Amino acid sequence: MARQDKAAAGRRRARFSATVAALLAAGLAVGGCGAGGERSSADRAKGEGGRTAPAVPDGGAGTVAPEDADGAARDRQPSARPAPDYLSTFALDVDTASYGYARRTLSEGRLPDPATVRPEEFVNSFRPDYPRPEDNGFSVTLDGARAGQDGWSLVRVGLATRAADRSGERPPAALTFVVDVSGSMAEPGRLDLVKESLGLLADELRDDDSIGLVTFSDQAETRLPLTRVGDARGRIREVVDSLATSSSTNVEAGVRTGYDVAVEGHREGATNRVVLLSDALANTGATGAGTILERIDAERKRYGITLFGVGVGSDYGDAFMEQLADRGDGQTTYVSTSAQARKVFVDQLPAHVELRARDAKAQVSFDRRTVERFRLIGYENREVADEDFRNDRVDGGEVGAGHTVTALYAVRTRSGATGPVATATVRWLDPATRAPHERSGSVGTAALSGDVWGGGHDSLQLTAITAYFADDLRGGDLPGAPGLPVLAERAESIAGRSGSAVVRELAEAVRQADRLRGPAEAPAGEGELKSGDPYS
Repeated sequence: MARQDKAAAGRRRARFSATVAALLAAGLAVGGCGAGGERSSADRAKGEGGRTAPAVPDGGAGTVAPEDADGAARDRQPSARPAPDYLSTFALDVDTASYGYARRTLSEGRLPDPATVRPEEFVNSFRPDYPRPEDNGFSVTLDGARAGQDGWSLVRVGLATRAADRSGERPPAALTFVVDVSGSMAEPGRLDLVKESLGLLADELRDDDSIGLVTFSDQAETRLPLTRVGDARGRIREVVDSLATSSSTNVEAGVRTGYDVAVEGHREGATNRVVLLSDALANTGATGAGTILERIDAERKRYGITLFGVGVGSDYGDAFMEQLADRGDGQTTYVSTSAQARKVFVDQLPAHVELRARDAKAQVSFDRRTVERFRLIGYENREVADEDFRNDRVDGGEVGAGHTVTALYAVRTRSGATGPVATATVRWLDPATRAPHERSGSVGTAALSGDVWGGGHDSLQLTAITAYFADDLRGGDLPGAPGLPVLAERAESIAGRSGSAVVRELAEAVRQADRLRGPAEAPAGEGELKSGDPYS
C-alpha cells in the first residue's frame, strides 16, 4: 500500500477516534506521528490540500500521564485521552526539492507558499558527517542539546549509508528519462538546463548502463528506447541536443509512455528507474495525479521501477511532483542553476544508482520516565502507523549509496529526570533479497546537557537552523526559535568556520526571507558547491 493510501486510511480511522477529537479540541500535535499511528493534528487540519504548521504540543499524545504527589504516574486517564505509546514512526525521506524551490522563490523576491515548505527536505539538503557503516546497512547516530527555556531540547536522529565506490562493482542502471518539452519549458533555466544535465550524465554512466528517452508536450514520443550506453554515447548526445519546446503539458502521456519504455527494456538485476524532468505544470490530459499514480504504483510493485523527479522552473508544480515520486517509491530534487545540475547529475545520481535499502522506515521510542512531550519536525506526509513498522508489505523509502537521513525532534524533558531519552531503530529490506534488517541507537539526558548554540555544535546547529528556518516559513512556532536575523548570523558564522559555500547560500536565503517578511512581521529574535565542502 502506498503512503498516500495509508494516510487516507489513517484519516478514516481518525474520524472515529475519541482520542483524536480530544486532541483537535486542544489544538495539539505530535509531529509526524501520534499515539497508535494516528495522524498529527496539523496533518488532519490540512486535509488533502496543503500543509498547516503544527502547533507545539501542549498535552495528550506525546505527553506523560499526570502524576500523584509521590511522583508515580497514575493509571487513571480521561476515557477520551488514553496514555500515549511514546512511539514516532515514519518512512525515510531523502527528498530535497522543497529547499531548492524555496531558495529559487526567495531569490526572485517572493516568499514560498507555506504548503511547499517541508522541513525534512530543508534539513536533508545538508549532509552531516555521520559515521558510515562498513556494510550495506545504516549507521544510527543520536545526539542533541538544550534549546531555549522550559526544558526543551533538540534531539537529532542521523542515519547514513556507505558511499558507493565509483570504480567498484555495482548493478547496472536502466534509466528512462521522461523530459518535458512543453511551451513553459522554453523559459531560461528549464529545458536548456535539462539538456545540459543529460549531457553531463551521459559522460558519467558506465558502458553497461542503459538510457531511454521520452519527451512530452501535448503528446508523448519515444526518442530513444532503452539502449546500452557503451557505443551509443554519441547517439544519446545527438538526441539530447535535438530537444526543442512545443505546446502544452501532458504529464500523464509522458509518464505513461516512459513506463512503457521502462517495462519493455526492464533489466533483471539492474536498478530500473524512471527520471522525470519537468516543471510539473500539467494542463493537458489527466492533469490530476490519480490516473498517473495508478500506473506508477503498478509498475513499482511488479517490476521494482522507481521514480526520480527533478523539478525546474520558477513556477513549479511541487505538490504534483512529490505525489508522483512518493507513489513511485522514489525521491525529488530541484535544480535552477548549472552548479545544482552538476551536483545532481554528476555528483549524486550516478553514485546513488546503487541501492542500499528498500522500504526503509524509522521508529523512535521515547522514555516516558524522562520525556514529557515530543514532536517530530516535518515528515507529516511520511508517517507510518506504529504497528506497521515491521509490516514489510507497508511501503517505506528507497535509500541509495552515500545518503544521509536526518530527523529532528523537539523534546521537553521532565525536570530533574535523568536516564534514557530515546531509542531509534531503522528497518529496511535488502534490495536484492528483500531480507529485513534492523539497527538501533540511543541517547540519554547526559547528551542533552549542552546549549545547542554553544561552541562545538556546528553540525547540530546547522540542522537546527534549517529546521527553524523551514518552520518559520510555514508559520510554525517551534520552541527555542531565535528568529530569522539570528538564524542568518549563525549560518554565516558556520560558513565562515567551515568555508562551506552551500551554508553561505543558506544564510543568504534566510536574510532574503527576513527582508521580504519586513520589520513589522519579523518574529522576535534573541538578539556553488566546492570540492571537500563538508555540508554538500
